[in-house]
Amino acid sequence: MAEKRDYYEVLGLQKGASESEIKSAYRKLAKKYHPDLNPDDPEAEAKFKEVNEANDILSDPQKRARYDQFGHAGVDPSYGGGAGGYGYGGGFGGFSADGGIDLGDIFDTIFGGASTSRRSNPNAPKRGSDIAVNLDISFMEACKGVTHDIELNRADTCDSCNGSGAKSGTTPKTCPDCHGSGVVKITQRTMLGSMSTQRPCTRCGGKGKIIETPCPACSGNGRVQKRKKITVNVPAGIDNGQVLTVPGEGNAGVNGGSKGNLNIRISVRKDPLFERRGDDIWVDLPISYTQAALGDELTVPTIDGNVTYRIPEGTQPGDVLRLRGKGVQHCQREGRGDMMIKVQIEVPKRLTKQQRELLQQLEAVMNEKNFEKKESFRDKLKKFGDELKKNWGG
Repeated sequence: MAEKRDYYEVLGLQKGASESEIKSAYRKLAKKYHPDLNPDDPEAEAKFKEVNEANDILSDPQKRARYDQFGHAGVDPSYGGGAGGYGYGGGFGGFSADGGIDLGDIFDTIFGGASTSRRSNPNAPKRGSDIAVNLDISFMEACKGVTHDIELNRADTCDSCNGSGAKSGTTPKTCPDCHGSGVVKITQRTMLGSMSTQRPCTRCGGKGKIIETPCPACSGNGRVQKRKKITVNVPAGIDNGQVLTVPGEGNAGVNGGSKGNLNIRISVRKDPLFERRGDDIWVDLPISYTQAALGDELTVPTIDGNVTYRIPEGTQPGDVLRLRGKGVQHCQREGRGDMMIKVQIEVPKRLTKQQRELLQQLEAVMNEKNFEKKESFRDKLKKFGDELKKNWGG
């Protein structure tokens, strides 16, 4: 029998690794060696099976306890002569109909729990895996919605064999060794008597069926890689980082199983003018100080186009004006957000002689009471001076 590698070594872990570390290592390696990503690669397929076997043992607390204590013999008694050397006496259940002992039942008696030797039907329908892609769209496309074509590679059911893996005109045969179950029973004689366990059938590779004449189009896999163009309707109001799911556009299933989904992660490019906050749109509006003081009718940009808006007299720097219903469409309900206009008052850096003279005249006739903030500041300044005189005798 070929020497098995340590399960922790297979997953690249140290003994005592946490459940999350085992799960993370398994996902990484299963993706790396998955048959869909490595078609017609026997070495990758072998590593994929090895990784699955290691995960099956280490992710199950009962199996892992047996393995940590007894090694491979604790989970596979046919490995290295079985567990007979551990001196288990009578009193255990698990005797088979032919007078042998089912090792799985013995370990269940020791460690508790139900027997894990049973396997699911290898020919049962299995759902295809999901496909994840990224889609980059503009700010306005996210606000308004857009139709995009996405090209991707996916596993589709082979048209030549309709997914059976057998050449047209032939059908897969039930494996004579495992009779379609995908597992075979191994019985060994030990000092305790005959001990039985189950393992994947080597003749059919655990599939329960044998394809004598593989389909030439898919090499017996039942699926082929195809380049597919899919038209996707991106809804108005979708935001950066959201995932749009298109059911049934993932990889084809196995044994007649349903297709997986296509998951599209949306990336929204920034806009030079608008900023999105939730479903509200913000924009900075530069105006002159005379427009702020006198009020004015201005053209304001929105995601629907320009609109005319009257800013009130006495508008202050940083004031926020609201245009209701001019924001982004709500994704989960009716209605839209609002358009928020933040006023930015521009002060000219250079003045002509005439402009300077006019401003000086304005300053001379302007009643300081018109400037509430300035008056409040003068009051505070005067109060501060009075406090200084009181405390320091100035």
